[in-house]
Amino acid sequence: MARWLLSLVLLAPVFAGAEDDTRLPSYLLQLPDSVATVLIAETASSMLYRIRHDPDRTVYLDKRYMSIGENGVGKKRAWDRRTPLGIYFVSEQLDTSKLHERYGPTAFPLDYPNVWDRINDRSGDGIWIHGVDENGGRRPPFDTDGCIALPNDELLALEPELVPVVTPVIITRRLRWASPADIAITRNEIAGALDEWAQSIESGDLYRYLSTYADDFEYRGMTRDEWARYRVETIGARTIDGIVLEDLLLLADPEDDGLYLSRFRQTSVEGGRKIVTMKRLYWRRSADGKLQIVAEDNG
Repeated sequence: MARWLLSLVLLAPVFAGAEDDTRLPSYLLQLPDSVATVLIAETASSMLYRIRHDPDRTVYLDKRYMSIGENGVGKKRAWDRRTPLGIYFVSEQLDTSKLHERYGPTAFPLDYPNVWDRINDRSGDGIWIHGVDENGGRRPPFDTDGCIALPNDELLALEPELVPVVTPVIITRRLRWASPADIAITRNEIAGALDEWAQSIESGDLYRYLSTYADDFEYRGMTRDEWARYRVETIGARTIDGIVLEDLLLLADPEDDGLYLSRFRQTSVEGGRKIVTMKRLYWRRSADGKLQIVAEDNG
């Protein structure tokens, strides 16, 4: 049976910013200890919320003014000057000393377009969190090529918490709130679906494994049927002695209702060898309420 090293305890919120301070942002289903900070960009209010996750509670810390794309949100293609909506991660930190002054003292690219964007034919790149020209004054709310721009002092204050390949950035139209009890129900449901997926791999039950994937699942240009044939060949030729999923992050997509991201470290034991990968599985609720995988990626 797949072994889990997860912390599925109910988060204790401390949120002075919510309508009801016992509520949490509805996107935050499960935060592992490795994720200390989550940023939520509420584009309708031009505010970037900073949320701190400690082992025993999740705390709303503060919010700061930001500028977004000149043409608003809902990025679909390169140069449309819109800011994307969805779940992203800081991918790296850039030295901006040799770039245009408008990027400020530093910049943090996001991983747009991610696999879900590509499946939905959203293109373009170069979406950053960056500063501003120190001589340019306060930028208007809609004033970038699609990036998130912060005042330089605010960006530098955030710098230690923007960890490449770790820090999530959720970009939404309006922040939605939910009770810890409602969040726990969704979290446990997704954890159960993920457990089914992991156990099917460990047991070598290909029918059970493939049933966790939606009919419209895509993977690197392959349809579900093409991918299924590929997986039958690869999984069928392997003997998996054990699988452990750790460091689980669960987030609800801010734009697509019923879409969820699970990101975790997977350790598989095959013939005495340990194989460690970081995986992302995107789950979507079907018309009958079943959670199935619609996209997956590594990293």
